[in-house]
Amino acid sequence: MLVDDSLVVRSILAAILAESDAIEVVASVPSADNALACLDRVTVDVIVLDLEMPGMNGITALPELIRKSGARVLILSSNCEAGGPAAVRALSLGAADTLAKPGQGSFSGGFGKIFAERIVALSGGTRRHRPTGDPVAQRSDHKSAPTITHRPSRTPHCILIGSSTGGIAALNSFLKSLDDSVTAPILLTQHLPAAFIPFFAMQLQGITRRIVLAAEDGMVLKSGHLYVAPGHAHLTVVRSGDGEARIALSKTPARNGCQPSTDPMFASAAEVFGATAIAIVLSGMGHDGAEGARLIRARGGAVIAQSQDSCVVWGMPGSIVNAGLASAVLDPADASEYVNRAARRSAT
Repeated sequence: MLVDDSLVVRSILAAILAESDAIEVVASVPSADNALACLDRVTVDVIVLDLEMPGMNGITALPELIRKSGARVLILSSNCEAGGPAAVRALSLGAADTLAKPGQGSFSGGFGKIFAERIVALSGGTRRHRPTGDPVAQRSDHKSAPTITHRPSRTPHCILIGSSTGGIAALNSFLKSLDDSVTAPILLTQHLPAAFIPFFAMQLQGITRRIVLAAEDGMVLKSGHLYVAPGHAHLTVVRSGDGEARIALSKTPARNGCQPSTDPMFASAAEVFGATAIAIVLSGMGHDGAEGARLIRARGGAVIAQSQDSCVVWGMPGSIVNAGLASAVLDPADASEYVNRAARRSAT
């Protein structure tokens, strides 16, 4: 479903998507109110949503669109270009991804290819059909049973989180369920442009009592703190001569092409924290984190992969599971309880 108040924009987007056999545009509407009404008649896998529209704006409509459709929402807005707070807010409310809307006359070329690829990835590359006259199909509320094959035997000294597309909502759920008694520093690599990071850190600070900081080179890791990769460099950790664990930012290209990348963060933590590290891989495209997770497990640490049914995109967590590296496969709230239990059991 395309939701944008500009008929010209909707027509251009529909023309771009028509070139893919994996995509069918089932609805094109000029407002959020029209979109909500339309969902009574059609089933959609992906909603492309503008933020600024007459009447109900995209931010206000987003939670209800997700609740009513179960669809994955791609925010396509000019507000995304500069890393504005509206885009970060949308991601925190459950939007799967964001993409900057180009100016009119700039929709061809690279944008069209990226846009279509994002839609295919979010839809899983399959087209659903619902027979005419059938009730709107509801997405399953089935939750897969937690799978746990290994629990840490030592108090966690560092918690590491890698996340990408669809991961911010999962991250919020994880943090809200994490006990205050879990004081180990948290290192977070979220695939976001550098311009988004200040707003992202502010949003995280609003949902946790931990002190949230954009990581800077040389920072000493402290209990009760959450450090966010800055967007222009990898967040890694080293043991300095004074025995302190410190942040070391790195711009050495990662083999997977991501910057920031989860792999260098995991790899460095495996070296510094060994069996006292717990790594968590949340929703995201690709396989960032798989190489580093292998090192975490080799040093005795634990690796949690987000469960497939709770993911927007199971690429990153799926690569952990498929490589046999997962200590546990859990939804975000259960992942929090896994960490809570590790801290409680080790403290007794």
